[in-house]
Amino acid sequence: MRTEVVSEPGLPDHPNEDFAAFALPADGQGGCLVVLDGVTPPRETGCLHSVPWYTSRLGGGLLELTVSRRDLTLAQALARTIHGTAEAHALTCDLSHPRTPQATVVAVRWSAGSVEYLVLSDSALLLESPDGLVTPVLDDRLARLPRAALATDALVDATLRNKEGGFFTAAADPSVAERAVTGTVPRSRVRALAALTDGAARWVEKFGEGDWAQCFALLRKEGPRALVDRVRLLEHADREERTRLGRSKTHDDATAAFAEL
Repeated sequence: MRTEVVSEPGLPDHPNEDFAAFALPADGQGGCLVVLDGVTPPRETGCLHSVPWYTSRLGGGLLELTVSRRDLTLAQALARTIHGTAEAHALTCDLSHPRTPQATVVAVRWSAGSVEYLVLSDSALLLESPDGLVTPVLDDRLARLPRAALATDALVDATLRNKEGGFFTAAADPSVAERAVTGTVPRSRVRALAALTDGAARWVEKFGEGDWAQCFALLRKEGPRALVDRVRLLEHADREERTRLGRSKTHDDATAAFAEL
């Protein structure tokens, strides 16, 4: 089995708010991957804790449950982890604040017989079949919203963030786990997979350098480091004119994980 992961902050003097980890059970049967993209708040959050604190707690807890509790679905594991993380700071922080620390989630668990997956919000999961077909698994609710609805952070927080008709992230409400895109495919239909936070997925989604299949081919041939490096070069080139990035931040935390099963 080949596993590779690269996670890089958008700015060298800013903490990385992403989380990524593989786990391979001691019995040698299967494995799992968890990738989170912490949501950078534009202002105060009602919380004493940082986004990296939250993604570390949520990501570490989800990884542990995904490995040790195969009787739980990934959605159930995520719900339990959100609940446990919320309990860890409920007495000190306002968890009802729309900008309480939160994250996007990709979780994958594979065994000899199946591959289970969960995607919540705008990180991406790519599944490659034995014949080379690449299938993206996306939660595209945010991408489908009209630009006018995303005009300001205040408007998004009031009308769309973790609300019906909007989009959902893992924050303090365990019920959002039920909103995730989930599924199970036979293990025989997946020979490799990759998970990308939106900072790494910019190669496809912002800069249009290729489609998901071409992105996966780059990951397979040159590895996650090459993808992140290419995104950084594209960001630098676009910094002045902002033809592709628009209002997006110039450099975003970028995480790419690849596994050949």
